[in-house]
Amino acid sequence: MRPQPSSKPWRPFTAKYCCSAEDQTFFGNFSRPCRPSRSDLSRDGPQLPSFRRLSFSDLSRSSSTRIMDDLAQSFGSELHDFQLSELRGITHDFSSNFLLGEGGFGTVHKGYIDENLRQGLKPQAVAVKLLDIEGLQGHREWLAEVIFLGQLRHPHLVKLIGYCCEDEERLLVYEFMSRGSLENHLFKRLSTSLPWGTRIKIAIGAAKGLAFLHDAEKPVIYRDFKTSNVLLDSDFTAKLSDFGLAKMGPEGSETHVTTRVMGTYGYAAPEYVSTGQLTTKCDIYSFGVVLLELLTGRRAMDKSRPKSEQNLIDWAKPYLTSTRRLRYIMDPRLAGQYSVKGAKEIALLALQCISLSPKDRPRMPAIVETLEAVQLLKDMAVTHGHWPASPKSSRNGVFGAKARIDGNKVAYIRKSSSATTVTQKS
Repeated sequence: MRPQPSSKPWRPFTAKYCCSAEDQTFFGNFSRPCRPSRSDLSRDGPQLPSFRRLSFSDLSRSSSTRIMDDLAQSFGSELHDFQLSELRGITHDFSSNFLLGEGGFGTVHKGYIDENLRQGLKPQAVAVKLLDIEGLQGHREWLAEVIFLGQLRHPHLVKLIGYCCEDEERLLVYEFMSRGSLENHLFKRLSTSLPWGTRIKIAIGAAKGLAFLHDAEKPVIYRDFKTSNVLLDSDFTAKLSDFGLAKMGPEGSETHVTTRVMGTYGYAAPEYVSTGQLTTKCDIYSFGVVLLELLTGRRAMDKSRPKSEQNLIDWAKPYLTSTRRLRYIMDPRLAGQYSVKGAKEIALLALQCISLSPKDRPRMPAIVETLEAVQLLKDMAVTHGHWPASPKSSRNGVFGAKARIDGNKVAYIRKSSSATTVTQKS
């Protein structure tokens, strides 16, 4: 449940460790609430490539008028600077009837831009993010989104159309992604199961998005790759969204960036969580976790399951190297309609990605190549005797809820619950 906004001013925190869970922020002992100050947030902002003169630190300390001037000079006609009244109008004053989603960042509303709103802007549906700047992901994340998406354009990154900065309000306007998030399609009970071919298409699109970021002139580390940040258009083309935690990668002889640990439980690379040392291989780890979610239909972390099954990686690892064992953890909603060879290839790829040694994780171009090869495989499990012809429902109403493994182990498929966001100061 989203916390109620506070009227109290921000105050700097001094605790060494700070974590957030369920959209609430706590000190390391999980006993006292804390909020960062704007000056503290600005210290961990994204650096800009040399071809941009825009300074994050200058912006974070500027008035809204100065910010608008600097953004306009940097991005010109590439981004539109909307007035708050315009965005209120196209969302019916941010009506709950137009609500697309909400989280620690604030709320997202659907709107529609007609031909009369802004010259040169085509009529289209848009998503308007209204950021809660009193939250942890506030002013700094708004700036990061504008800075990164204002200069990075790619078919597999969500397009930023414009922004709004009036007084204390911070808003972002994106292209509307009609299919919503990958998270909703994989884990919402009422959603139609994603076919195997669509899952591979989504994985390829997301991989190409990450490959573009990692291979930029100055590598960009996405830092928060997960199913809720992979959005889908009408054709199920995957696009990465939410660059509030993105970070410029190391330069020159540097091997990593040291920063505050921010990400999501279950997706964050273990070496990053323990040391705060960030590399592009941290994104590779997160990608491997999402591959496992695509295979199994289970969340990265699910507290509703038995303790031994709550962490997807710990539960799935023993089954990833054997085709025979792999079938027991495949998403039952696929009902055998998946490539046996393809599933094995993706399982082995995921295992490489989640290696505890960052050096052993593949680079994104190699991942894209592997996934594109899998896309061509057509051997369906249901026609090759690798899946029951008529999976039976369990008492929980989920296909294939119980399957005996090695004579004494039992694998259960149950409904899942949401992941938890973690933020730690190091």
